[in-house]
Amino acid sequence: MSLSDIQKKNINETLSKCLRDKFANYNPEPASMPFHTRLLGNDRLALFKFIQSLNTTFGTAIFEPVAITLANNRFKIAQKQAFAGNKISVRAQNEIQKIMDGLITADTKPDKTKEIEIIRNVCRNGEIRIVKPTKVDIYLESKSGELYLIDIKTVKPNMGGFKEYKRTLLEWVGVALYENPEAKVNTIIAIPYNPYEPEPYNRWTMAGMIDLKNELKVAKEFWDFLGGDGAYEDLLDCFEKVGIELRPEIDAYFSKFKH
Repeated sequence: MSLSDIQKKNINETLSKCLRDKFANYNPEPASMPFHTRLLGNDRLALFKFIQSLNTTFGTAIFEPVAITLANNRFKIAQKQAFAGNKISVRAQNEIQKIMDGLITADTKPDKTKEIEIIRNVCRNGEIRIVKPTKVDIYLESKSGELYLIDIKTVKPNMGGFKEYKRTLLEWVGVALYENPEAKVNTIIAIPYNPYEPEPYNRWTMAGMIDLKNELKVAKEFWDFLGGDGAYEDLLDCFEKVGIELRPEIDAYFSKFKH
């Protein structure tokens, strides 16, 4: 299954708008870098700074809307920047802390299926607290009612970051199950591309914290999950097409930095 013409059109429009908006509103902070400028030239330095700035907004400005475009045809509900819920039981919080303690000390190995059932068993027991968990980057509900709460992350998070991400995934489970104790819920970290290609993604840094089978989707696995088989290759083609179409605008924009 490949992307439809309408999906490709929407993706191309999203990419074009993102770049044009960035060109229109980009205002780099002045910074004198005389050695870099003389070595590389103003235009190349400007391009480097622009790419750094674009990287900070790539997730929300590009990956999230593109993910929704891909998911709309396969899921009953597809939303970005959604709330997982705002209530959690104290018992669930306690169990989440126990899970985290076990993983941090390496006394236990990550097992998302088991962890979810532990939280489910106490999801409405004891005092209920109002909380404000991290927003869900991509919230999906399948046609059968299964939930997927996805956190899109940069391509090389460090080990300390994965502790924080794991806790977020568990807290999403806690608030989602409070809303519906019978729900089938999946909480996932998505990494949009593999910086190690053609080698496999280096997963060793997260192996002791993340259930690699059930909590992680990288590159092709992620995009094909959203849009079906072939979605990843079609998506790369869309990026290439837009890059070619906007090349004259890109070159014109950076040419003004040559002098």
